[in-house]
Amino acid sequence: MSVDLLAMIESKMSSFSKGQKLIARYIIEHYDKAAFMTASKLGQTVGVSESTVVRFASEVGFEGYPQLQRNIQEMIRNKLTAVQRMEVTNEQIGNSDVLEKVLGFDIEKIRRTLEETSKEDFAAAVEDIAKAKNIYILGIRSSATLAGFLSFYFNHLFENVRLVNTSSTSEMFEQMLRIGKGDIFIGISFPRYSKRTVKALKYASDMGATVVSITDSPMSPIAQGADHLLLARSDMASFVDSLVAPLSLINALIVAVGLKKKEEISNTFSKLERIWDEYNVYEKIDDEDGQDENLE
Repeated sequence: MSVDLLAMIESKMSSFSKGQKLIARYIIEHYDKAAFMTASKLGQTVGVSESTVVRFASEVGFEGYPQLQRNIQEMIRNKLTAVQRMEVTNEQIGNSDVLEKVLGFDIEKIRRTLEETSKEDFAAAVEDIAKAKNIYILGIRSSATLAGFLSFYFNHLFENVRLVNTSSTSEMFEQMLRIGKGDIFIGISFPRYSKRTVKALKYASDMGATVVSITDSPMSPIAQGADHLLLARSDMASFVDSLVAPLSLINALIVAVGLKKKEEISNTFSKLERIWDEYNVYEKIDDEDGQDENLE
């Protein structure tokens, strides 16, 4: 975790007002909680007004409290334990309507993703993916779901998609052994970040492959060294990873690449429909036990 912000706040302590010192001390000692508090909540917690919190943010060099809050969140992005994440979830939601709160948080993540993802990087990634010799996709833990989703649809567009699916570093490198120039490596990782994904990205880059990183922050370890960085906001505070915004970004990537490969898509689905018709994919038949079973 970067200590620059905390050190800067500490260095300014003597110049703060009494109320600002209370805010500063709370942030230094409880940054994991402060990162997810509104200005009003932080003020209530330390016993000052919301306007004092807003002025404090300006005093330490930010345009407003939201920018200060995001900076604190960046500091702790990969540091929260499962217990801390559970505490933050309880703090954010409490006894309120869980459905409304969670969906509201997800809407905000999609909005921020749209604001923060570079359209230039997105377009360049689409171009490079469309012309790649081979496409390698890797996601570990909860990101494995995203990698599988991307691989499933890319397999309808390309013949050269390889989902790196492994539980060990040695097997991962075995599956990526032949990656090289002209290939694409798509690494997906969200807090808590995967060391294996970081190693795979470095290997792909060293071998001359083009690297696309799908992650949540420019400070993410897989952002470093990426040729194309696609940012999607996740909720690393919740004890359940919120992957709505990353999934939306990946969905957009699939659609954009698909529009580049319209002919291939048409051919693929025409062939699939012929197979479905020939083999009666949707026909009800008796299984071995004499029970009706719809094979689809």
